[in-house]
Amino acid sequence: MAGIDWSAQGLCRNADPDELFVEGAAQRHAKALCTGCGVRTECLAYALDQRIEHGIWGGTTERERRAILRRRPTVASWLRLLETARAEHERFRDPEASAPRVR
Repeated sequence: MAGIDWSAQGLCRNADPDELFVEGAAQRHAKALCTGCGVRTECLAYALDQRIEHGIWGGTTERERRAILRRRPTVASWLRLLETARAEHERFRDPEASAPRVR
C-alpha cells in the first residue's frame, strides 16, 4: 500500500487510540466503531499486509487477523484481494447495477 492517507477518513480518526488497543470484552466496543466505516477495507488490508499484531484494525481483533493470515498464507496484496471481494459482494447485492443496459 503506497500510503495510509485513507486513515484520515476513518471513523476512528478522532477516537482515543487507547480505546482501539484494548483486550477482552472491550474489543467488542472498539470493533463497533468500525461498523459503517468507509475505509474499513483499506484499514484491514493495511493491518494484514503489515502484520500488525495489536489493536482493532478494519473491524478485526489480533486473533481474527492471525486466523485470516493462517487461512491465506500466500496472499501477496490484501488490499487487492479485499477490494475484489468487496466489488463482487456489491455486484451480487445489487445485480441490476452490473446488468447491461438495453436500449
